[in-house]
Amino acid sequence: MHKLLFLLLPIVLMLSCSKNNNDPEPSPEELNVSYVYIGESELKPMDITEDIVLNEPIEIRFDRAVNTVSAESNISILDDTNEEMDSDFSFFSENKLVKIDHPELDESKTYKLRISNGLKGENDETFKGVEYAFRTLTPPLVLEAVFIDGREVNPTTRILNTARKPQIELLFNSSVGASDIFNSSTLKSNGASISFNINQINDKTVSCVVLETLDGYAKSQFSISSTIENSIGKPFDGLDLNFYTEADTTLKFPLIPDEELLTLVQQQTFKYFWDFGHPVSGLARERNTSANTVTIGGSGFGVMSIIVGIQRGFITRQQGIDRLKTIVDFLAQADRFHGVWPHWMNGETGKTVPFSSNDDGGDLVETAFMIQGLLTVRQYLNAGVAKEADIINKINMLWEAVEWDWYTQGGQDVLYWHWSPNYGWEKNHKITGWNEALIIYVLAASSTTQTIDKDVYTKGWSRNGNMVNSGGNSYYGYTLPLRNDMGGPLFFAHYSFLGLDPRNLSDQFANYWDQNVNHSKINHAYCADNPQKYVSYSDACWGLTASDGFTGYSAHSPNNDRGVITPTAALSSMPYTPEESMEALRYFYYVLGDKLWGEYGFYDAFDFTNGWVASSYLAIDQGPIVVMIENYRTSLLWELFMSCPEVQDGLAKLGFTY
Repeated sequence: MHKLLFLLLPIVLMLSCSKNNNDPEPSPEELNVSYVYIGESELKPMDITEDIVLNEPIEIRFDRAVNTVSAESNISILDDTNEEMDSDFSFFSENKLVKIDHPELDESKTYKLRISNGLKGENDETFKGVEYAFRTLTPPLVLEAVFIDGREVNPTTRILNTARKPQIELLFNSSVGASDIFNSSTLKSNGASISFNINQINDKTVSCVVLETLDGYAKSQFSISSTIENSIGKPFDGLDLNFYTEADTTLKFPLIPDEELLTLVQQQTFKYFWDFGHPVSGLARERNTSANTVTIGGSGFGVMSIIVGIQRGFITRQQGIDRLKTIVDFLAQADRFHGVWPHWMNGETGKTVPFSSNDDGGDLVETAFMIQGLLTVRQYLNAGVAKEADIINKINMLWEAVEWDWYTQGGQDVLYWHWSPNYGWEKNHKITGWNEALIIYVLAASSTTQTIDKDVYTKGWSRNGNMVNSGGNSYYGYTLPLRNDMGGPLFFAHYSFLGLDPRNLSDQFANYWDQNVNHSKINHAYCADNPQKYVSYSDACWGLTASDGFTGYSAHSPNNDRGVITPTAALSSMPYTPEESMEALRYFYYVLGDKLWGEYGFYDAFDFTNGWVASSYLAIDQGPIVVMIENYRTSLLWELFMSCPEVQDGLAKLGFTY
């Protein structure tokens, strides 16, 4: 037995030795890269990845954990000279994610990320080695800040009230040379080229030195062309820096006492009605370019202006009486529709000129403005003078012929604006408040021949009280008794009140002095606030109402603000806002007079944001200036109109106190 064991032992040893020598050791597993990112750009081996950002870390994701010591030794970033860059390593996700922070890269350079084959995994996994190449982007030249006159501005918004010789500083994101900026820049003001220099402030900042004094309220544009890329080697989007200069506050006319200035404005404005009165009819042309087209409402304002012209000595009484006789004689034979004149007519023939589609008949609102003027004239004339007595009699005939009740369209409790023999009531425009039309209901109630009941006023005009600002909405600290917005265009406070005296006028719905004063103050405060950043709006430069404008005629108001200031708005509000309106008058005349003052007073409107000033004069804007300034000074037209016994009866009938 012992002998058998002795013989088997060498065989067992031989078999054991044979197994150990022939079986290989197991190979270590491989470590692989899942992805490499710099910022949002993924790097790929064998490619050069373009437009790599300069200051984002490199992130490498492996499929297994790495040996952190090995990673720091075997992962490197090489610059464009193959020099290794300093790097800081961080490890995340159980050492599968390597984040490498590095100094900011240079623009437009090629770099390498090298991961050598000496890299080991945490469990001694091997790595084959890989190299990635990438090229950094060329960052665009970016304008980071703009300063004008030391004030930082937003180039994408309207920049107002810069100096007329402004100092402009431009701060960029990278170095830029003054000569490169100068060679790629232009400066224009009101379309004309302006000379300038570019100075270097520091490597990233230059200043534009304007060498000429710019006009007041001029639109200027400093531009840098995108073609500067050709000289600086960086893309640039270009710059169009628009800005508007402050006013040229030098006096355009010698200072005179305010009373003389008021007279001058009235006289110059009155000339419109005198010079543009039609040679046949004497009625006022719609505007200075209207040829034979005359306007009934504007002529109603015009006959009131003739009274002012006589009183102020702009014309003689005889001249005024002659013109008034021409007017009333013409009105008596002109087209009328149930006693109502059209909006426009031919000043030579008296035939209707259609105002708009389906509007070729009677216009009750325009007629009321004329009747208001004629009744005021009637009260002014001397019945003891034969020629004046004749005019009085003709005015009474015209006044009594107006069929106010016809315009209730068959007895409804509301007045209608239009009627045409061709289109009937097709326009179907009810006259409801609150707007410029209070005088229509007052006159309709005052008629001794074709009157209306109080219900027409209460249910129609006031809409059973719905025109009242029942919610008490206020704007800029002012509350309107009527309407719940900012009041609308300012002619609402003018047209009915050229003769109708609002100072102590009240009814169940409103105190009309409060309405008109607060309306004017809201309009002024809105312009001073200038929420839409239009050029020239200020405490002194204000007034929104219906007028011509840069884009055409519109009823401008805080709720329809198109950047158009209309002088009649502020000037005709003189009784309501005497200080604010007088300040506006001085500003329009002394500061803006070189732009606004013409042969017939102030041009109709202006919009300096668009570099526009009207060349027009409109009768309906000229008349209230003359009349309302006179009411402010002497109450002349108010006292005359309110002395009409029919008007007194009509106001009492409607429940007014005054």
